[in-house]
Amino acid sequence: MDAALRNILQQMPKAELHMHIEGSLEPELIFALAERNQVTLNYASVDALRRAYAFTDLQSFLDIYYAGASVLLKEQDFYDMTWAYLQRAKADNVRHAEIFFDPQTHTERGVDFGTVINGISRALMDAHAQWGMTSALIMCFLRHLSEKEAFATLEQAIPYRHKFVGVGLDSSEQGHPPEKFARVFARCEELGLHLVAHAGEEGPPEYIRSALDILHVERIDHGVRCLEDAELTQRLVKEKIPLTVCPLSNIKLRVFDKHADHNLLKLLEEGLTVTVNSDDPAYFGGYVNDNFVQMFEALPLQESHAYQLARNSFSASFIDAATKQKYLDEVDAFFEKCSG
Repeated sequence: MDAALRNILQQMPKAELHMHIEGSLEPELIFALAERNQVTLNYASVDALRRAYAFTDLQSFLDIYYAGASVLLKEQDFYDMTWAYLQRAKADNVRHAEIFFDPQTHTERGVDFGTVINGISRALMDAHAQWGMTSALIMCFLRHLSEKEAFATLEQAIPYRHKFVGVGLDSSEQGHPPEKFARVFARCEELGLHLVAHAGEEGPPEYIRSALDILHVERIDHGVRCLEDAELTQRLVKEKIPLTVCPLSNIKLRVFDKHADHNLLKLLEEGLTVTVNSDDPAYFGGYVNDNFVQMFEALPLQESHAYQLARNSFSASFIDAATKQKYLDEVDAFFEKCSG
């Protein structure tokens, strides 16, 4: 890849729509918070923890992910974690971020729901005040837990309804189909929340169809296995259902063996509304610009694809129409300047 294209990828305005805030916890911050909160870790050093990031599948990642989250106990911890991510996002020219958070990871450890969401949202407000970065929070239900537990989490969340815009579904995909959460998603739809779900990464294309038909989601998180089903692929194109693709995550979790095997270009060529995101950047080897650069180095992607991906990131977002148009105009102006 030439220097000009690399510069475009790094400098272009973009939104990030698939990023788990707990997955942005770098080992250095994990150890700092462990010391501050007097939490004992099963790793002797930052390097030892980082070496443990050799995952074989989604579950092996989740085991370490939940261990890392154990250091998050106070509102300031959640603020510090979020602020660290936002600084990285700003450096990558992320203008708008829609961030997942997993309250059940914390409430089951005795951390109050308000402690979690107040710390995260305070950092988001500071980023807007200082840099003009816009953001939104999406609360995820852990799919390896029961729907009953998801309902309990939703009840805890209701007093903070003004602090988040939607709900999602994450954690172990295999064996936990979307329909397991049909009733709680129906309730969230009644509450006027945006609906998204992880589907079609490790799980089959049928999970994508179930997420659309039963959960009524507006976006599919991951969705890379949709190409195994031509009818489903055409439906996603026709209905303009965005896919929030996370390339480095897919490779780290062995969905694809290597960068050159990823189907990002094929997804774009099919006409799908694809976006590029970092998922759990501290664990998967890179923030959003790393995902762009490594994919463009491995695949025959061009400036036209960068332009489409940048526009998709904003068009697929949940921001209001006026702000969305402002960002799309920024993208157009940036690329006009590049080509001029």
